Amino acid sequence: MSTAEPATYLRWKKDVDQHDYAAASLYLSIRFGERRAQEVVKELVKLPVITRRANDIMRATGRMPLPLSDPGVLKDLQKVLGGAKLSPILVAEADIADGYHRLSLAYALDPYAEVPLKLGGVTIP
Repeated sequence: MSTAEPATYLRWKKDVDQHDYAAASLYLSIRFGERRAQEVVKELVKLPVITRRANDIMRATGRMPLPLSDPGVLKDLQKVLGGAKLSPILVAEADIADGYHRLSLAYALDPYAEVPLKLGGVTIP
């Protein structure tokens, strides 16, 4: 490895992998039920990919980053070290619907790293 900033090793795909939408739907169905989960995922598919800082996503979703020793985070680290690009994360209803491990990896490498995501399902009263 060179002396480059660790976050420079993170490379992201331009769009979300299709299987990530299915994973998001499964997770959201536990929180909101099948119908609402499917509605939110349909909305996410249509949304553009934007970026936010890793630390801001963690704070806004109320999550703590997983440690580098977490098996899912290690798996994503191996992908990154192998030169693979990561899929953007999915945030819906102020929760990480898919990509918690990828976000935790980004946060571990640089809490201020720009992370691509789709942000949907935000209900405004």
